[in-house]
Amino acid sequence: MNQQELYKIIGRNIKKYRKMYNRNIGKMTQEKLAEEADVSVSLISSLESEKTNKGIGIINLYKISVILGVPIDKFLEDKND
Repeated sequence: MNQQELYKIIGRNIKKYRKMYNRNIGKMTQEKLAEEADVSVSLISSLESEKTNKGIGIINLYKISVILGVPIDKFLEDKND
């Protein structure tokens, strides 16, 4: 696995868990997630669309995991659910 593939997996999982949050607790938009994590909306958007060639810092990934209530290791799982 190369870096680009890892970024795609992380982005896919951020999107998956953000949408799961929508169903279980309330609507979590890309904008709201970005605001709560103190990152740009364009970062969340580009990660979720798998169009980025840059990654996400571990601290930002940790903040997103806390906001969404998902263990950080779940963002690294390569499952096609």
